[in-house]
Amino acid sequence: MNLNKLLLNGILAFSILSLSIAYFIQYVLGHKPCNLCIIERIPYIAAIVLISLIFIVNKYEKVISSIILVFFIFGAVVSFYHFGIEQGFFNESLICELNNNKPLNKEELLSQLKKADTISCKEVTFRFLGLSLATINTIISLILSGIMIKILKNYGKN
Repeated sequence: MNLNKLLLNGILAFSILSLSIAYFIQYVLGHKPCNLCIIERIPYIAAIVLISLIFIVNKYEKVISSIILVFFIFGAVVSFYHFGIEQGFFNESLICELNNNKPLNKEELLSQLKKADTISCKEVTFRFLGLSLATINTIISLILSGIMIKILKNYGKN
């Protein structure tokens, strides 16, 4: 097995593990994610699908790897933004305040505002080793982006 396949297998396994942990924290430990937390899962889902596609199709590896890199860069940016909101560097955006249900009239809108069942993006409800998940995800997304750059450089050598 060449180095790229080994690295892609590692990222695939890590992405599955990361999502499993996120869903464990959400559904077993009962920590409801904010909207940015949910968005931060997208690169891992994309990596699982796209890396699986690389192994199934066995074509277009460099193009698909480039797309995975873009997803992890996106994840790093969103995670850093989330970290900034938690630290008070940035204000919460509309994304943080969106609810899954779209109100149809002003009475429903007022009802939604009174319920306030959306989780604030600045509230840290779960920490690991003293770090928020947004902080950890920023670091991991940067590392995975670096690994994807290494994979892309390896394709250039072949």
